[in-house]
Amino acid sequence: MSRSLTHATLALAATLVLLPCALAQNAAPAAAHKPAEPWKKIPIPPLHAFKPQQPKRIELANGVVVFLLEDHELPFISGRILIRGGRRDEPAAKTGLVSMYGDTWRTSGSATIDGDKLDDLLEAKAASIETSGSVATTSLNWNSLKGDFDSVFGQAMDLLLHPAFKDEKLQLARQQMETGIARRNDDAGEIAQREATQVAYGKDSPYARQPEYATVEAVTLDDLNAWHQRTVVGSNLIVAVSGDFDSATMEATLRKAFEALPRGEELHSTQPAFPGPTPGVYFVNKTDVNQSNIFIVGLGTERSNPDYYALSVMNEIFAGGFGSRIVQDVRTRLGLAYEVGGSFTAAYDHPGLFYTVAGTKSASTVAAIQAMFDEIGKLKTVPPTADELQKAKNDVLNSFIFHYDSPDKTLNEQVTLAFYGYPSDMLEKYRAGIEAVTAADVARVANKYIDPAKLATVIVGNGDELGTTLTKLGTVTNVDITIPPPPPGKGN
Repeated sequence: MSRSLTHATLALAATLVLLPCALAQNAAPAAAHKPAEPWKKIPIPPLHAFKPQQPKRIELANGVVVFLLEDHELPFISGRILIRGGRRDEPAAKTGLVSMYGDTWRTSGSATIDGDKLDDLLEAKAASIETSGSVATTSLNWNSLKGDFDSVFGQAMDLLLHPAFKDEKLQLARQQMETGIARRNDDAGEIAQREATQVAYGKDSPYARQPEYATVEAVTLDDLNAWHQRTVVGSNLIVAVSGDFDSATMEATLRKAFEALPRGEELHSTQPAFPGPTPGVYFVNKTDVNQSNIFIVGLGTERSNPDYYALSVMNEIFAGGFGSRIVQDVRTRLGLAYEVGGSFTAAYDHPGLFYTVAGTKSASTVAAIQAMFDEIGKLKTVPPTADELQKAKNDVLNSFIFHYDSPDKTLNEQVTLAFYGYPSDMLEKYRAGIEAVTAADVARVANKYIDPAKLATVIVGNGDELGTTLTKLGTVTNVDITIPPPPPGKGN
């Protein structure tokens, strides 16, 4: 039996050895012909027209703007109050004020109910009320079951109109901010992003400045109350509600809640100058890492720019995923980066950033940066092929729809457009704008907006392991990221 098994095994092994040869011989004639690609014959229907459900827009006499969007799929109601004024509007000497305001507002509660008790009440209803501060706004959001709307909305309005900022909650917010300051140099990637933003916008720009112990310690309860009184007025508020409700009934409820609010003075942000970065190499020496985090950075554009659509397609060709030029060249072909990417971003009311990023081993730092600049330069000299152009346009449009595939997402975008003064049909025009982009358009905007001589390079890495001097890339500025200590007797 053992002998038979041995012969059988040998016979099978011989068959397995000879089988690939036989298959290769049989396949040889077919290999001379291009294989059929029947999938390319499958008809692809045109995209349907994008007609998102439009919210009902109401403007009250005191300037409050209300958006209502019914969505009866689930018995929930969500609301958002967007308030003009954010971190870019706070005094530089009190950087961190708006972030602490957003935290302290909710945790303190109102004159009627303590924040901790409000937590318990909301938890019992599986509801939420949250406040926060961002670059351009502060906000109050709530979410509840339809049956709990009246009570949860009443508590949200109580918090809006009668906040009770408490010192112990301000101290907690301050402690959290200072913990973040103490740890902000832990992660090399975060350092690179922060320093690149400061290089691009300027260290003192409201879009780049960082809270320090001294600025956080300078914030008082009086500052929080003054901020609230300054911003929570009718002309600064946009209210958006979506969910399972009747619009006429909800409108009456919101009118009753907001019409008594004084109109006040609308807050207008003063925009700084945006000269762009001073070209050169900015190096942060971080001795506890064995790779480099790289940012090549310059100014981007605004959404209102007529070239926005062409720049979006250019951006997709350059850095839109694994098939993009920068990935295929720097990562796949040259093997100079673990990860690489970038974006030509567009903000709503100020220039975004144009950045190209990579992570590479220390010894490959200079070579990776040179390859990145080569690829940036090719945007100006190598127009997109027909395949590149079509794939980029398809990818942009296919991803676009997922940003607005629910009533909530569409409503939030309409609120944002209204906040920045954009036309309400901008979403509907997006598809046509992208589809109209030609290869000539991409080449034109690349030559108009891409200038490698105006870009700066930020590197966070281990100087002892670079292998090649950074001076090959240009003038090197050593960046000091030492955290200024707290004022005497303050901070951590």
